Amino acid sequence: MPLHRIYHTPGQFTKEAKKGLSDAITKLYTENPHGPHLPAFYVIVLFVPIEEENFFVGGKNTKKFVRISIQHIARSFESYEQSHGFLGLYEAALAPFIKEQGYDWEIDIEQIDRNLWRTNGLIPPLSNSDAEKEWVRLNKAVPY
Repeated sequence: MPLHRIYHTPGQFTKEAKKGLSDAITKLYTENPHGPHLPAFYVIVLFVPIEEENFFVGGKNTKKFVRISIQHIARSFESYEQSHGFLGLYEAALAPFIKEQGYDWEIDIEQIDRNLWRTNGLIPPLSNSDAEKEWVRLNKAVPY
């Protein structure tokens, strides 16, 4: 499960931009030739609007900043090269929706212990196992 929380001020993203950004993020995990090929339902993107009066950067209110906090559970980076490569792809996916709109942004990725994760009460199958491939094919959690 990669969970993406995108903190922004109201109006920064149109409905279409939210859908486009969500699709771009999902494709990083499902269609990227170097990616993890996760089931699409693992990828969760939450747009969290924060009123400008409650959004501070450097002690000042802003409506030109986007903060993205990501939790990775299904896969973890095993090397600097992997994490650096993923962040490059992630930045490219964000660019049309954030950088090219003139917003500043910050990203962090937290890697969480896979043993502390359940989906619909099921322990998710191991990476690249036949059971996980079935979850990818069905795009849902099923007993295995």
